[in-house]
Amino acid sequence: MDEIMTIKANGLEFGYLSAGSPTGPLALLLHGFPDTPHTWRHLMPALAEAGYRVVAPYMRGYAPTSVPSDGAYQTGALASDANALHEALGGGPDSVIIGHDWGAATTYGATNAEPGRWRKAVTLALPPVSALLSGFLTYDQLKRSFYIFVFQTPLAELALNEQFLASLWRDWSPGHTEDLTPVFDAILRSPENTGAALGYYRAMLDTSRHQSAYAERQAATETPGTVPTLYLHGADDGCLAADAIGLDALPDHLPPGSRADLVPRSGHFLQVERPAEVNAAILEWLAP
Repeated sequence: MDEIMTIKANGLEFGYLSAGSPTGPLALLLHGFPDTPHTWRHLMPALAEAGYRVVAPYMRGYAPTSVPSDGAYQTGALASDANALHEALGGGPDSVIIGHDWGAATTYGATNAEPGRWRKAVTLALPPVSALLSGFLTYDQLKRSFYIFVFQTPLAELALNEQFLASLWRDWSPGHTEDLTPVFDAILRSPENTGAALGYYRAMLDTSRHQSAYAERQAATETPGTVPTLYLHGADDGCLAADAIGLDALPDHLPPGSRADLVPRSGHFLQVERPAEVNAAILEWLAP
C-alpha cells in the first residue's frame, strides 16, 4: 500500500497508492488540502478486506502527480480527472468514489457529470456549495476561512510553508497529532507544486472557468446529482463548523436516497481522527 504507482489519465501522470484485489470493484479515494493519499491509510485496508480494488491518487499538482500545463484547477477539471482515472483503471458501474475536502468537491462533480460510472459515493468535510451559501458568510465562519482569502494574494506563496500547514492542521483538527512529512513533500516539493495547491483556491473566484475546456464539466459540478451519497462531518471541525452547514437540511442538497451524519469527537480530518467510526459508517453505506 505504501508503494507509489503511476498511471496516465486526462493528460496527466498520477501517482497513487493501492490496496486490495485487482479484480474487485474500484474504490477511488480522493484527498483534500493540505493532505495526501496517506489520509486514507485506515480506510484502504478496510475496503480491501471488503473486496474492493482501492486506489488513492495524489490529486493534480500534488507531487508526484503532474502539474497541469494549462493551470486548470476548477472542480470541472478535478471531476474530469476522477472520471478519467475510472476509465484508465478499468472501473465498472459497480465502482464507488470517496472524497474528503477538495476530494469531496471532486466527487460531487464526477458523479454528477457521469453517474453511470459510480454505484455510490461518500463525501467528508465539505457539503455541496448550495448548502453553504448562508452559513459560510457568518462572522465566525469567515474567520475560520481566512486562508481562502490569503490564498488569492501574491503573499500566498510566501505564507504557505511547513509552519502554516501545521497550524492549519492543528486548528482544523484540535487535539490530533499527525506526521505531516508526506504533506510537506507533496505541496512544498517545488514552487510549481505549491502553486498548484494554491490554484485550487484561486480557481474558486476565476470566472473564466466557465469558458474553459472544462466548462461543461464545471456546469455539472454545480447541479444536483443522482448517485446516492453518504455525507460525514466532524462535530468539532475547525475549518468548516458543523453549525455552518445545516446538517438537518443537508439531504435536500444531496441526491435522492442520500444521508448526512455528524461524527462526534472529530475535527476536519475525521478519517484519521476517528477511523473506527468512519470506516464502519462507510462500509455500512457501501454494502450492496
